[in-house]
Amino acid sequence: MSLPATMRYVDLPSFGEAEVMRFATGPLPVLKPGEILVRVEAAGVNRPDVAQRQGTYPPPKDANPVLGLEVAGEVVALGAGVEEFVLGDRVCALANGGGYAEYCAVPAGQALPFPQGYDAVKAAAVPETFFTVWANLFQMAGLTEGETVLIHGGTSGIGTTAIQLAKAFGAEVFATAGSPEKCKACVDLGARRAIDYRTEDFAEVVKAETDRRGVDIVLDMIGAAYFQKNLSALAKDGCLSIIAFLGGSVADKVDLTPIMVKRLTVTGSTMRPRTADEKRGIRDELVSEVWPLLAAGTVAPVIHTVLPFDDVVEAHRLMESSKHIGKIVLKLG
Repeated sequence: MSLPATMRYVDLPSFGEAEVMRFATGPLPVLKPGEILVRVEAAGVNRPDVAQRQGTYPPPKDANPVLGLEVAGEVVALGAGVEEFVLGDRVCALANGGGYAEYCAVPAGQALPFPQGYDAVKAAAVPETFFTVWANLFQMAGLTEGETVLIHGGTSGIGTTAIQLAKAFGAEVFATAGSPEKCKACVDLGARRAIDYRTEDFAEVVKAETDRRGVDIVLDMIGAAYFQKNLSALAKDGCLSIIAFLGGSVADKVDLTPIMVKRLTVTGSTMRPRTADEKRGIRDELVSEVWPLLAAGTVAPVIHTVLPFDDVVEAHRLMESSKHIGKIVLKLG
């Protein structure tokens, strides 16, 4: 397969507002052993992209500094040792950066076949949120059938994914959102009760809805601003799983007593520093446990809007506005 010598990509010459991003032309990525080259047809836009652009979420040293953590498209080249894919395969992938480009190199262990019936746009909306939710809610927090979970940011890409997966695996779901419209969206996706955090105290609502017991797991992306109330909302032996710090990372004057009295577990992780083997393990579980649900339509990525690649600045502005429900996807070509 003949490949071009150069490609378009989104350059980040400095940190700042969305307007600092600009298009540039450069060589295609050079594949390392175990990597595949994907001709990108669509790329997801995620909060970590915004944070990296702002200078608050630096990529790991060995990662591609170009923005973009998830892509979908065609395999056009194979690195040494790759045997699980062939040229022409259509894959979506969790990228270690470099997704905002016409071509992206990704480890083969982080690539997955398109779910049955999916096109590139729909497939590109899957990897980042599904990897994150599966790792944190199911692997680390251990959500199982019959448990209760509170999901903050219920209409974000993470939130819409978490609500559906938790419901599909037999959990009872509560979610927070910032408007009546967003609360309705959470209920439509499977939440038993959506809580408008602008007008309601989520900890009190959860306790009232569970006969004062609380929930087994809280999936939190707010951090410090919600820490005390999250502890209050948890049942005995519950788990708080923190995946982001939109409300700050330093919590002052927090009463830690509930952790001891209720035997709580507080955990958290971020995806980018995980090893290739860890990400492959998540990938393999997604293929076996979640891909059949995507094929059946039991769960599906919620896509708010699809924008042309050239509108990447608009995509970031929309992400920062928090007016979206679900995913924002860039379409190339």
